[in-house]
Order: sequence, then C-alpha cells, then structure tokens
Amino acid sequence: MNCEVCHLKELEVEHFEIREVLRCILHTIVFHRALGLIRPRDIDLELFEITYVQCGDIDVEKKIDEKIEQFISWVEKHPNKKSQICLSFYEVKSKQPSWFTNKIERLYWEQWYINLNVSQHPKAHPGKSHHSKAVLDPGESATEERSVRRATLEASLREVLFQIIKFVNEKKDHVPPIAEGVIYFPYEVTIPSSSDSAFGMDMIKRMLQTGHPTMLS
Repeated sequence: MNCEVCHLKELEVEHFEIREVLRCILHTIVFHRALGLIRPRDIDLELFEITYVQCGDIDVEKKIDEKIEQFISWVEKHPNKKSQICLSFYEVKSKQPSWFTNKIERLYWEQWYINLNVSQHPKAHPGKSHHSKAVLDPGESATEERSVRRATLEASLREVLFQIIKFVNEKKDHVPPIAEGVIYFPYEVTIPSSSDSAFGMDMIKRMLQTGHPTMLS
C-alpha cells in the first residue's frame, strides 16, 4: 500500500511553547484530513499572531492534548534533545489469522513527522537585529534576543502550516475511499519512548502489530 510521508520543517522551541506549537500543527493536519460534517473552530494562538482551525470535536481535542502532555513529560526527562512526533493515518483491514497476526491489521497510508528541537534557553542570533546599540544592558539585550527568536519561530511555524496545506492539496491519490458516515480517518499519534533508539523500534512494531481501530492510541 502506498504510504505518503511528510517531514515537516524542524522548529526550535522553548519548553513553554511546545503545547501551543503542537496543538496548532496536529489540529491543522487532522482538520485537513477530516471528512463529513464537522464544526470548524478558529483558534488564536496566545504566543504568536497565528490563527488555526480545529475540527470542533471535544474527544479529538482531549486525546491530542493527552499526547502533547505525554510528549512534554518525555522532554522534561530528556532535556536538550531533538525529538520527533509522528501522526499516522491508517485503514483497518481484516486479515486471515496466522501465527504472527490477529485478524485485524492497520495499513498506514500517510505519516506526518513533526520535528522539534527543544532548547532550554534562548540562543543568540548574531546579525539578525537591524538596530545596533553602542551600549546595551543585559536586560535589554535578553529582551531583544527573545523578541528576535520569537519572530523567527513564528515565521517558521507559518512555513510549516503552508507546508501542510501544500502537501494535502498535492498528494491525493493515496487517500483511501471514503466510507459513508465516517467523519475521521483512523489515526494515531506516536511520541518518543524512553530512549531515542526505542522510538524507531516502536514505530516499526506499531506498523507490524495489529489491533482494533482507535481515533488516537
């Protein structure tokens, strides 16, 4: 089965920005892959001048938030590490039972990799500022640095949103037929496990394992 993969641009974020950034990206992807009747809801980000759209489904919002909280807990245990979150869409197919599988299997048809570099402290961006000052006290310097970094992240987040829209508009042939009455394709969000190497193995296991469909697992 043809599985399209999209690697989104890496974003450098601070710990307190993770929640908003991930909500924006995950909900944008789910919204663009939603089917049937939904009640779109515009969400204004608090940290950035960006508005995104949610599907207006309380259960989806709750489950995405749960995954984000799990990811934040992982980040706290693995500071200063680059990390990746995978949002996968799949079909559920019946399969003949064998020694290795159950009767149900997941056939992945699209995967989105969200790449974050979580920094504990804002980094300097020499040469980014257009205003040079002969004398700049540490407080002003830190404020200007944070402002530049925030503007850079906001621009990068906009790029990621455009990347999502471009992908969904261009990649359509792999999308499975729509079943009547279905509002969402089954999907799951996978976060890193206890070690970086385990994340890759976890993804492989998930693609090999079978199980009953759930909105998010």
